[in-house]
Amino acid sequence: MHDHSVHVQCSECPIRHRAVCARCETDELNRLEQIKYYRSFQAGQTIIWSGDRMEFVGSVVSGIATLTQTMEDGRRQMVGLLLPSDFVGRPGRATAAFDVTATTDLVMCCFRKKPFEELMATTPHIAQRLLEMTLDELDAAREWMLLLGRKTAREKIASLISIIARRDAALHLRRAGGKLAVDLPLTREEMADYLGLTLETVSRQISALKKDGVITLEGNRHVQIPDLDRLLEEAGDDSDGGMLV
Repeated sequence: MHDHSVHVQCSECPIRHRAVCARCETDELNRLEQIKYYRSFQAGQTIIWSGDRMEFVGSVVSGIATLTQTMEDGRRQMVGLLLPSDFVGRPGRATAAFDVTATTDLVMCCFRKKPFEELMATTPHIAQRLLEMTLDELDAAREWMLLLGRKTAREKIASLISIIARRDAALHLRRAGGKLAVDLPLTREEMADYLGLTLETVSRQISALKKDGVITLEGNRHVQIPDLDRLLEEAGDDSDGGMLV
């Protein structure tokens, strides 16, 4: 499962400025290099099953994954998206809390769990950054509760597009404002599943946003956003708050 062909130096990593190692100095990066390895997964492949013993933690380098929880009656609910630079696994927790599934082909930078926990204890930069990321994740989870519970179908679709577009801009060090373009990593079916909507509703609302000039589409996935503030208004968010995760 190891994919040595994608190995890069930490200092050249595409998610370096947003990942758990963002604050690390050269000597700290060298220590991380010694315990890291890459794994690649195919779209649809389960990365971690809920309840599994976790042997690694790590960051999504490229691709998208979903967090899913299975209820007692067998129904599955998607409870989160993992985008590039997001952290997978919990230091100090023995087992996984959710199923993690690759939505697209995915590459992860993994760290052996025990050495990473030992490194956290001696490297304040890693512990500090992980705390920041955990608090961001908590904010995002609260926003998703609002989105799923209170927003209209149109607001849900606009919110999801804006979240992905703003994260993509942040990852590539582009300003998240004005005109943006992004490739949606989810199919219409996956968007429906994630947002608690029907496929027909998702398609209808995307068409309505396109008709009203809020977005333009090239094919099914490539979305142009002429004015991010307009999209955020449609999402029920303002440009100062919003749902940047």
